[in-house]
Amino acid sequence: MADIEGRNAVIEAFRAGRTIDRLYILDGCKDGPVMTIKREAAKAGTPIKYVSRQRLDQMSETGRHQGVIASTAEYAYAEVDDLFAAAKEKGQQPFFFLLDGIEDPHNLGAIIRTANMAGAHGVIIPKDRAVGLTATAAKASAGALNYTKVARVTNLVRTIEDLQKKGIWTVCADMDGTTMTKLDLRGPICLVIGSEGSGVSRLVREKCDLIASIPCLGDIDSLNASVAAGVLAYEIVRQRMS
Repeated sequence: MADIEGRNAVIEAFRAGRTIDRLYILDGCKDGPVMTIKREAAKAGTPIKYVSRQRLDQMSETGRHQGVIASTAEYAYAEVDDLFAAAKEKGQQPFFFLLDGIEDPHNLGAIIRTANMAGAHGVIIPKDRAVGLTATAAKASAGALNYTKVARVTNLVRTIEDLQKKGIWTVCADMDGTTMTKLDLRGPICLVIGSEGSGVSRLVREKCDLIASIPCLGDIDSLNASVAAGVLAYEIVRQRMS
């Protein structure tokens, strides 16, 4: 992830049309230049995170952040329509991943890698309360980001509704669902994976067509988000190949 530090540099980045993945601002700072930056962020739809000076100092590479650091995406984002186009180009039924609140860039990268290996046509992530395409995520993807499209959307529920209108079945990963091997996971499908801590949010879960669980034979009842994504993705692959 490339960082832009300092008030003027960040303002100019917005005005030049740079895609800012996330904006970090010193908590409580409300002077003129910072208010200008906030207005530019609002116009661009850029998420803002308010942090302490200590946090900004830790993030800063120049030591001259002036209370503002902007993080730009390591890779360009696609549109959801680009994912459909990728499936059409290969003559395949659409197979997407939709991630609800993944905050660990290592998990995001690992899921993108799994999506590529499983033959998915792309990954959909939310703009807010989730990690973007940072350098760490890119590294964890082991090169998969060069081949796998990632679309970023404002509203996951609305995106699911749009996918369903286009004939996509949405299957949510949740331990209270039906065992994955008992579900028909063939056809156009979008696999929905929740955050590391709280899983899929209630509103997203309620919108999904199917709820799939992974058999648990041990003493704990959940898997890491990227591992769960891999297990479910390959059940989809198995059913598609059978």
